[in-house]
This record gives sequence, C-alpha cells and structure tokens, in this order.
Amino acid sequence: MSSSDFGAKVWYNGELVPWENATVHVSAHALHYGSSVFEGIRAYATPPGPAVFRLDEHVERLFNSAKIFRIEVPYTFAEVRQAILDTIKANGHQSCYIRPLIFRGTGALGVEGRGCSVDTIIFTLEWGAYLGPEAIEQGVDVGVSSWRRMAPDTFPAMGKIGGQYVNSQFAKMEAVDNGYVENVVLDVNGYVSEGSGENLFLVSKGVVYTTPLWGSILQGITRQSAIQIAQDLGYEVREQTISREWLYIADELFFTGTAAEVTPIRSVDRIPVGRGSRGPVTAAIQKRFFEITSGEIEDTRGWLTVVE
Repeated sequence: MSSSDFGAKVWYNGELVPWENATVHVSAHALHYGSSVFEGIRAYATPPGPAVFRLDEHVERLFNSAKIFRIEVPYTFAEVRQAILDTIKANGHQSCYIRPLIFRGTGALGVEGRGCSVDTIIFTLEWGAYLGPEAIEQGVDVGVSSWRRMAPDTFPAMGKIGGQYVNSQFAKMEAVDNGYVENVVLDVNGYVSEGSGENLFLVSKGVVYTTPLWGSILQGITRQSAIQIAQDLGYEVREQTISREWLYIADELFFTGTAAEVTPIRSVDRIPVGRGSRGPVTAAIQKRFFEITSGEIEDTRGWLTVVE
C-alpha cells in the first residue's frame, strides 16, 4: 500500500481538504495515549454505483465506541453518515475502504484527556483482500497467539478504541514472525476469542459456531451478517465458547471482518483444517456475501447504501 492508494481528499472537521493538508499536531492526546475511536467500512462496486455496506450500523458503532470512551462527538449521526458518502464521491471511488476516526487532539498532556479538543476525520483508500489476494479462495495459515485478549474488566472489548489495538498488533506481529498470515487470540479463560482484527467461525458436522460477545470480541458487523446469511441458507448457528483443541478437529474455520470479509482458514498451528482448503459451508456463506455486496442478487435486508 502506498500514498497513491489513498483518496485525494480527506474529510477533516467538516471540510474536504487535500490529503497532504490533513495533519495532526505532535501534542495530540491520541498520539500519546491511543485515545481514539474508529471504524472500518467498505464500499463495493454495484450496477447502480458504489454502495456502502451496512453504513448505518457502522456509524452507530462508531458513536457507541465514543460513548463508551467518554468522547463527545462534535457531529450528529446524520452529519457523519453524509460525510462518509461525500468523501467517497469526492475521491471518485467505485469501491474502497473507509476509515472514520474520532480522536482527542490538543489541550492537555496528562492521561485524563477530556479537556482536549475532539477531531473527526474520514479518509478512503483502494484496498483489496486484507489477508492477501489468494486468501479468499485458498484460505490462510494461522497460529494460536501467546498473547491473550483483554479481560472483561480491563478494556471494553465492544468499543473499537485505538489504544486497545496494541494488543492486536502484538498478536499480528507474532503471527508474521512465526510465518503465519494471522493469529487466533484466546481470552483470559483460555477459550477462543478472535483474530487480531477479525471474528472467527467454526463449522462442525454442519453446524456453525462462533464465539459469543462475552468472549472479549468486537461486536462485528460482518460477523452478524455472516450469522444471518448462514441462517438464511438453512444452517444452524450457535454462539458458544470454543476451545483451542476444537480448532484442530473442526471441519471448517473462517474469519469475518470488514477488511477480511469472509476468509477461510486452512490450517492452525500447521495442522490442516478439514481437507486443508475452503470448505462447502464457508464457500456458500462467502458466495452469498459477495453476491449481496456486488449487487448480483437483491439486497433484501437493505445492507447497501448507494453513493448518489
């Protein structure tokens, strides 16, 4: 990824400004303490034009994260929603990844940052498959991280808060250093939580399982979409704890996330999952997901917002 992948305009505190002018002061509280909340959103190319996937749900989660973190958002839900659409249009994307970010700026240097300014930015970029161009079909090799996900009373896992992603960075760096594309992170009790930036699903004997919200996971919007798609396709979905050893004997595993979309997992700790390739349940969920996001089939749930 290079600077040329990013859109030429950034929405910065109510204005569309050139990319090179979207700068932050070195004293910004978020730079020192990770005091930011953010979202990852995708827009897909469809016959009517670029369409944002589950826009309202993403904006709602952004505001919920800010509420959890005691950040007073200086814009309304409607203003942020429209700003996302305006930024996509200004940058002329047919498909793109969208990053809204609300952060504490200048005003205080201590840990208590509520006296600082609050800044809001939105930028867009051309971004393909997050886990690699071949991952969607062939799957990815993952390990189980030595780093644990945060305990429920240490960080609020349901908030998409910048500083918490230090935990994810450790897990991801460890994965890369060990020759994996991604790591699976366990919770404080030793059960499967999620990847460094993805929710996880397990398929066993035709039933689809996923870690419940109390497993220190982000309340993934693509996760919820995959649950609904699986149910629409006739699969039973159960939210329950998943043990590490179950990963090794599962029929199928897959990740979900805005960046990862629906990505099969072909091995865990170098042990093949099932037949060591994308399984039929994963393939069916993945196919329906991309049929919806591409506009190939009718969007009966209203998940797509076309950029006018």
